[in-house]
Amino acid sequence: MLQATVKLCCGIAHDHLRRLPGLKLTAVAAIQRDVRGLVLRGSHHLPSEIPSYIQRLVGKDAARCAEPGGDISTCQFSSTDLSYIHQGERALQRALSILQHPPSWQAEAVLDAGAAVSSAVLPGLGRVFRVEAVLAAPVGWLHRELFEELEQMPRWNPTLSRVEVLQRPGEDTLVTHEVTSASPVGRRDFVSVRHRWRMQAAIYLVGTAVRLERLPAQEGCVRAETRLSCIALQPLAGDPGCTRVTWLLSVDLKGWIPSAVTDRILPRCQADFIGHLRRHLSATARP
Repeated sequence: MLQATVKLCCGIAHDHLRRLPGLKLTAVAAIQRDVRGLVLRGSHHLPSEIPSYIQRLVGKDAARCAEPGGDISTCQFSSTDLSYIHQGERALQRALSILQHPPSWQAEAVLDAGAAVSSAVLPGLGRVFRVEAVLAAPVGWLHRELFEELEQMPRWNPTLSRVEVLQRPGEDTLVTHEVTSASPVGRRDFVSVRHRWRMQAAIYLVGTAVRLERLPAQEGCVRAETRLSCIALQPLAGDPGCTRVTWLLSVDLKGWIPSAVTDRILPRCQADFIGHLRRHLSATARP
C-alpha cells in the first residue's frame, strides 16, 4: 500500500512524469519527513527502515540528494531554484499535451518552402504557432546549438542582439535573458526559464516567462513574455543524420501592438529562425 501511495504522490507511475526531478524530490522529501516523524514518535505500525525504502523506490534522482543520515534533502536547490525547475517541468507537460493531443491546426501563409507554419487558439495560451521542418543535422548537434551553446545564438541569428544565461538551477534548467535586435515593432527583451528533457532519441527544449525582480526591462526595450515555447527534436525515420523539428510558440509581445499584427509577425519570425538555422548549419563543420 505504501509503495502504491508513494508512486501516486510522486507521479512516477507514469513514464513522462518519472523523469521530472524537481517534483519528485519535493514530494519524496515531504513524504519521508512525515514517515520518519511517525517512526520517531514510536509508531508500532511503521518499521524504521521505511524512509530508506522510500529513497530506494524513487531511484537515483533522490539518492544523489541524500544526506548522511539517510534523509532526502533539497538543500542542493534553493526554493527559488526549485520554483524555476517546477516552472520548466510544468511548461514541458503543457507542451507534451499539445503535441500528443494536437488541436485543429490551420495553415499560415508563410513564403518559405522549407518550413510549414500553422496555428491554433488554445485555452490559457491564446494563439499558438507551430512550425515544422526537417534539418540536415543530427539531434545532438541541434541540441548543442539551441541549449548548451545558447549564448552564442546571436552570432548566427541576427534577430537577437544578446542572450545571457543568468542562472543554472539544475542540470536541465536555465534562466535566460534575451534581447532582440531592432525591428519594425521595436526591441523586446525576455526573461525565461528554459528546460530540457530527453525521451529516447528525442529531445524537448521548452521555455516560459519568469519574473526576475533584479532584472527590470532594459532601456529602449519592452519586456515581452513567452507563454510557451517548445522545440521538439526527433531523428528523421530512416535517416538519423537529419532531424524533424517541431516548434510550438505562444508569445505576448506587450506594448501597443494589435493582435492582428502579432499574428503576422510571429509565424514570419519562426520561419526566419529556421532559415537562419539552416544557413548556420550549412556553414558549420559537423561531425
